Amino acid sequence: MTSEARPSHHCCWLGTFTGHRTWLQLLWLLLLGISQVSVTQQGTQPQSIKIEGDITLGGLFPMHSRGPAGVPCGDIKREKGIHRLEAMLYALDQINSDPDLLPNITLGARILDTCSRDTYALEQSLTFVQALIQKDNSDVRCSNGEPPIIPKPERVVGVIGASGSSVSIMVANVLRLFAIPQISYASTAPELSDKSRYEFFSRVVPPDSYQAQAMVDIVKAMGWNYVSTLASEGNYGESGVDAFLQISREAGGLCIAQSIKIPREPRPGEFEKIIKRLMETSNARGVIIFANEDDIKRVLQAAKTANLTGHFLFVGSDSWGAKSSPIQDQEEVAEGAVTILPKRASIDGFDQYFTSRSLENNRRNIWFAEFWEDDFKCKLTRPGIKYEPGRRKCTGEERISQDSQYEQEGKVQFVIDAVYAMAHALHSMHLDLCPGSMGVCEKMDPVEGRMLLQYIHSVNFNGSAGTGVMFNENGDAPGRYDIFQYQMSNVSNPGYKVIGQWTNHLRLNPEEMQWSGGDRRIPDSVCSFPCESGERKKMVKGVPCCWHCELCDGYQYLLDEFSCDMCPFNMRPLPNRTGCRETPIIKLEWSSPWAIIPVFLAILGILATTGVIGTFVRFNDTPIVRASGRELSYVLLTGIFLIYLITFLMIAEPSVAVCAFRRLLLGLGMCISYAAMLTKTNRIYRIFEQGKKSVTPPKFISPTSQLIITFILISVQLLAVFIWFGVMPPHTIIDYEEQKPPNPEFARGVLKCDMSDLSLMLCLSYSIVLMITCTVYAIKSRGVPETFNEAKPIGFTMYTTCIIWLAFVPIFFGTAQSTEKMFIQTTTLTVSMSLSATVSLGMLYIPKVYVIIFHPEQNVQKRKRSFKAVVQAATVSTHLSMKSSEKQNGESKIEPDRSQ
Repeated sequence: MTSEARPSHHCCWLGTFTGHRTWLQLLWLLLLGISQVSVTQQGTQPQSIKIEGDITLGGLFPMHSRGPAGVPCGDIKREKGIHRLEAMLYALDQINSDPDLLPNITLGARILDTCSRDTYALEQSLTFVQALIQKDNSDVRCSNGEPPIIPKPERVVGVIGASGSSVSIMVANVLRLFAIPQISYASTAPELSDKSRYEFFSRVVPPDSYQAQAMVDIVKAMGWNYVSTLASEGNYGESGVDAFLQISREAGGLCIAQSIKIPREPRPGEFEKIIKRLMETSNARGVIIFANEDDIKRVLQAAKTANLTGHFLFVGSDSWGAKSSPIQDQEEVAEGAVTILPKRASIDGFDQYFTSRSLENNRRNIWFAEFWEDDFKCKLTRPGIKYEPGRRKCTGEERISQDSQYEQEGKVQFVIDAVYAMAHALHSMHLDLCPGSMGVCEKMDPVEGRMLLQYIHSVNFNGSAGTGVMFNENGDAPGRYDIFQYQMSNVSNPGYKVIGQWTNHLRLNPEEMQWSGGDRRIPDSVCSFPCESGERKKMVKGVPCCWHCELCDGYQYLLDEFSCDMCPFNMRPLPNRTGCRETPIIKLEWSSPWAIIPVFLAILGILATTGVIGTFVRFNDTPIVRASGRELSYVLLTGIFLIYLITFLMIAEPSVAVCAFRRLLLGLGMCISYAAMLTKTNRIYRIFEQGKKSVTPPKFISPTSQLIITFILISVQLLAVFIWFGVMPPHTIIDYEEQKPPNPEFARGVLKCDMSDLSLMLCLSYSIVLMITCTVYAIKSRGVPETFNEAKPIGFTMYTTCIIWLAFVPIFFGTAQSTEKMFIQTTTLTVSMSLSATVSLGMLYIPKVYVIIFHPEQNVQKRKRSFKAVVQAATVSTHLSMKSSEKQNGESKIEPDRSQ
């Protein structure tokens, strides 16, 4: 082409676009406001690497970082840029030298710099579609009238890249319009799995949805349920966090304290504000971070500045991985960070290749000189570049890894696998379309993009690290991750240590983990700590991982983690309140102090009563025994004996027989005693009342009549008891309410007879009525001479007995709410009954026994007097008593006939 023809060539870009989809393509480009013309007019022709070949692959790599405002590109990126670019060149060399893969076909490349900026990468990617935009040059002529010679632009059949997800998304929209397949080596945004939008996109790295699942599994394995998320603004960070949030919601049991977004262009103080926000929920020590390297580093710096070293527990995505650059100078803050990285291996062949690169043998990499200067901290002398006197001059003799630090970048393996995946797809396509052909046949010229995409999705081979390379229906690689932790303490070589793997499920080695200060115990990141045994969770509204712990008190046990329930009436909670246990059953034991005293009194009473009965039997015909009314005395002594005997029945272990005898004898002994005493006092009262009116004795004062009256009174008690037996047969019960104090540890079930306090009092009520009636007659008979029969002793007996029972009632009913109720009431009842029996025995019979035994001379027959004489003597005695009260200086004493 002549020099005059150049304008015509330039005019070709201004011609009318024709051909397949031309108008759609042009409209799309105009909507974006981007065209090749604008690039040319700006004078910013994209720099690229061109490698000749039969089939050309495109390549997109972040050779430079994002530049400041107004400048598209910044500093050279040694690892993400140069290492990955050289990995593609290395893969092309290996494929082109492989006689079995694409034989006689050479792969070429057009490799572009994205400068880590999506909009800039979009402009560069237009280079890949130039050949697909057909132009009508029929009306274009050179100055000599001949048609211009326009070189045919290279046709890119597929693109390797890009790196960042936001860049890949932008580029994928262009490549989709022109049906150019794209295989990324590093883009992990979940939305790229949407084939309705990104049909021609595939990747050899797993999507962040797998990574998010792995991170959720890690968080749960460490026992955390309350974490915050931190994401760099953009597709990678936001999509990663969104996937994490969605998976955590589906899995349940994990709450997000805060979800914070880091702006694309953070303002001064932005990261300090982020740390302050994270500290608003300080219990959420775990921080899930999907962010770029720069943002990670600045977050760590802000935490260090805020003196929060060791507080935050970071779980980083693959953008952090096992890189040293994000944590440089912030190692203490990053200690314990758990990071994730697609499973990879260091490619030894690439190490040998890359460390052998020099300025002389690597001229095809147009950015290698920049890398050289940055890697060796020197300056090359180049035409048009002023030498900086403060920086040493490069000699060109430097060697990578010898004169500089070198470590293979983590995604090198995936770059190689992406190139090989494209090569294997082209190889399969060539075998099917060009069987027997030694080169590219007509059917593959040009390569049809949609068909190539099908071959890409069908590849299945062992990659550079020996792991399988394949794609699912969404064009995604299987999820295989290594899990790292950055460790410093107690290790000879501080750095990232593999602590587990994730391949569809988590395999974590907690014993390999180590935290700040060398602590082996996994720190907590929970909103609320687990409740203690026997405590239920009271949830905080709206925050399912936060709760307050409330103790199941009283007789409650923990039904489930959220509620307490009462134990059954016959049970009490376990000490840890996780269930219920049987309440111990108790009864009044013979060895109990509550039983020893009543039993002692009863034994003494029984011995004394037996002694009195024996004495009366022995001296049955003596005047004192006959004067006491032998028949009623034996009846009364029998009642006293039964009163003492009831003590043993009240303390004995309850059974049906014991309960039956309790019912029968509890009131019977008192009934017999007071019925006999009532009959005696009534007889005396009637005798003296009748004597005041006539000399005729009253009826029913003979011993036989007295016995009949007594037995009639006793039969009322017996009849009531037998009716009770018929209505409610005796049985035992276990009372769980009697000894049920606030503290369930002291709860006891009391084995007892079916006698309530009310039924017990009803059982005694008839005897009490007899006692009160007897007391009334004793009061009425108080005027009878002191030595006349037994009126006075019976009176004193009844007064004392009333006092005893008046004291009994408040004690008995006042202890009804006591946990010692059974013991107190049983002791009170038995002691009261023994005391009342003792009073009767002591006042009525002990003096007589004393006379009979120790003063037999007084036990003689007195002369008999008629009923009239007795009454007159009593009357005289009464008058004398009245006069004595008037004069205070005279006494009269009359000896009655004791035989009455």
